[in-house]
Amino acid sequence: MGLFSKLKNECIDIIEWPDQSGDVLVHRFDRNGNEIKNGAKLIVREGQKAVFVNEGKIADSFIPGTYSLETKNMPILRTLMSWPYGFTSPFKAEVYFIKTTEQLDRKWGTQNPVMMRDPDFGTVRLRARGNYSYKIGATSEMISKFVGATPEFRCEDLEGQLRTKLVSSFSDCVAEFKIPALDLAANYNEIGQSMCSMMKGAFSSFGLDLLTFTIENITLPEEVEKAMDERASMGAVGNLTDYAKFQTAKAVREAASNESGNSSGIVGMMLGAKIGETTGQIFSAAASAAPPPLPRKQGTLFYVAINSQQAGPFSREEIKLKIGTGEITRETLFWSDGMSDWKKALEITEIAAMFSSLPPPIQPHS
Repeated sequence: MGLFSKLKNECIDIIEWPDQSGDVLVHRFDRNGNEIKNGAKLIVREGQKAVFVNEGKIADSFIPGTYSLETKNMPILRTLMSWPYGFTSPFKAEVYFIKTTEQLDRKWGTQNPVMMRDPDFGTVRLRARGNYSYKIGATSEMISKFVGATPEFRCEDLEGQLRTKLVSSFSDCVAEFKIPALDLAANYNEIGQSMCSMMKGAFSSFGLDLLTFTIENITLPEEVEKAMDERASMGAVGNLTDYAKFQTAKAVREAASNESGNSSGIVGMMLGAKIGETTGQIFSAAASAAPPPLPRKQGTLFYVAINSQQAGPFSREEIKLKIGTGEITRETLFWSDGMSDWKKALEITEIAAMFSSLPPPIQPHS
């Protein structure tokens, strides 16, 4: 029993933290109830900082180096413990080692979609992810708020709260920028820099310094991405009328290539041409977006092919007279404004009707 008590009350002469775990931010040195020997060696490695705490109050701190713990280099602790100058007895104090290196590639992301108003697609739902980095800044804030009696404080103990604040601020940031969904990818850097500035105060309240904030990807709903792809396709097509002509020529060429030397090849070519013509008409109508031509009035004038020469234009009355004199027959070609080509008299309803009111020509007897 006496030996156990003796071992238990031995003074600690070396204080250090080898830092074997990569995700530990703050580590409390375990002295197992023992006192720290006056003159003990304190070893603070690179990327660490040592802080002495007496009865919950932050005392002296030490940057990387090797120190001999004496009252002369611990003025705050000496004051808190009411040590006289030169006091050499062992003392009790908590020693915390704090990792000061940058914590890289910490992940953040939106667990639920973020709503955004878009000028092109209305209200859309965004999902985003990325990474950020930070390091411990205000030591006293970290120890007093989060460490307490905990022997170790890890990244995961803190980053859940940080991610919640990051996602909330991301929603505000995107709303303030008012960037259309089509342009979000081109503004990742600007949004990231704005987020970094916006979140520095929130990180500082946790005793941290936010160093970088990066947006890796912003994902839009599937239907919005499909609409964006369709819009890009329309831009690539360009002039719809020219595109329709190209499709018509392609259809004719493909139909002709299937010709096998019989009538089926010709039919295939004609069918291809008809499909191409219909496609062209549809695209032309969409491109022009103009109403159809007005119907012709009864007073329409006609041009007539008489003796292989164009004549006219003639009114209905004039045409009736020429039918009576025989200048115009049922085979005579007519054309009027709005017609795509010349047509025979019998193919035009209002002209054909003029012949029905006249007796047929007298056939000579043999």
